[in-house]
Amino acid sequence: MIALQASEIAKIVGGELIGSDITVTAAPAFNSSQATNGSIFLALLGEKTDGHNFVSDAFAHGAVIALVTREVPERCIVVKDVLTALNSLASHVRLALPELKVVALTGSQGKTTTKDLLRQILETVAPTVAPAGNFNNELGAPITLLQCDEKTRFCILEMGARHVGDIAKLCKMATPDIGVVLRVGTAHVGEFGSEELVAKAKSEMISSLQDSAISVLGQYDKYTPAMASLHNGTTVTFGETTSSDVRATDIEIREGRPHFDLVTPAGRASVALRIIGIHQVANALAAAAIATNLNISVDLIASALSTAELNSKWRMEISELDGLVLINDSYNSSPESAEAALRTLVLFAQERGGQSWAFLGKMHELGASSLQHHSRLGTLASELGIDHLVCVGAPEYAAQISGSGAMTVHLFDSKELAADLVNQMSQGDVVLVKASRAEKFEELAELISRNWNCREVGGES
Repeated sequence: MIALQASEIAKIVGGELIGSDITVTAAPAFNSSQATNGSIFLALLGEKTDGHNFVSDAFAHGAVIALVTREVPERCIVVKDVLTALNSLASHVRLALPELKVVALTGSQGKTTTKDLLRQILETVAPTVAPAGNFNNELGAPITLLQCDEKTRFCILEMGARHVGDIAKLCKMATPDIGVVLRVGTAHVGEFGSEELVAKAKSEMISSLQDSAISVLGQYDKYTPAMASLHNGTTVTFGETTSSDVRATDIEIREGRPHFDLVTPAGRASVALRIIGIHQVANALAAAAIATNLNISVDLIASALSTAELNSKWRMEISELDGLVLINDSYNSSPESAEAALRTLVLFAQERGGQSWAFLGKMHELGASSLQHHSRLGTLASELGIDHLVCVGAPEYAAQISGSGAMTVHLFDSKELAADLVNQMSQGDVVLVKASRAEKFEELAELISRNWNCREVGGES
């Protein structure tokens, strides 16, 4: 963060400084244990906790001032609303860094992976700030922006939305130089009510851009390409069609990893991704389209993509368990990402020659279409030739599956019982674990791993 006096911050956020003036040198934290020397502590009011009770602990960890809504014994700035004050401070810092290039990403699928890929490209060029994990809400975006200082060349922001208007508000704060919509899908359709309303929320990324900014649009659904009409400036498209400005050709899958030729207006180069799944091509193309418009060479982009690793936990993590391949994709799930994961599972099983096991849990936030989406994926699993569909607390996947198919369906109410299927697995088999975040399927992945390792030690292979 750029250095600011506490008195100056108080003026920026319209608050009252209580205590002596001091220089603030580090970005805000809302977890007192994560406060650092010279930082601001955000005393947020939560459903179960009150941040004001942790101000002293934040100061013990290095914080020098707190943003509060009521006075505390420590040095503080009293404001009407801490989040509003945080937003105002981030807007000020953004304006104070005119050389900073801000890239803002949104979409129903792929934001975090695209962010990870893009960060690894940009870091080869200049200092880059990006959020950890999927820190993409009204709290995460301004905190990420406030981590930038005079040395930062690029800032990547993820922007999620729970309501229409959320992304527009974040864009007003960040004034992106490049705004990106990856795709519109069914994730959060239960919250918004329809895909059309999801698209409306995501489109705020483009309609909020200044004319001098660049919009980058995926070509993977019917809604995103139409957003080009919302922007008066330059629009760049990415996809796997010949009409896309940045595209992939000659796609091959080797050991589950995509290889392709990256084609941009500046040239062509070969890419060999280290990350798993055919769906990662779209994420890589998005990162390439952004980097191309930041004047980074196609050769450097291709090289960075070919060496990039994902930094986000439980996203298509591959574990080799002494003869069993475990694909842990338990961070989250949606109909689109679950379909991509199932197709990846099939490719791995074909290469390994073993049976495929899909352990699937509930996908949340699908509203009235939940049963339809779950049952469609169960039917797809059968059509793809998956050997075992394991429904854990989610019998909806099996709703439309006939008993005459080759796929075996297993229904369980608990992760512990489902993990006992390890006793039916053989060397060369491939296991996928996937569900929405709330289902905590990383616990299931750990159970499967532990049971397999115990079985192998016991000599039962």
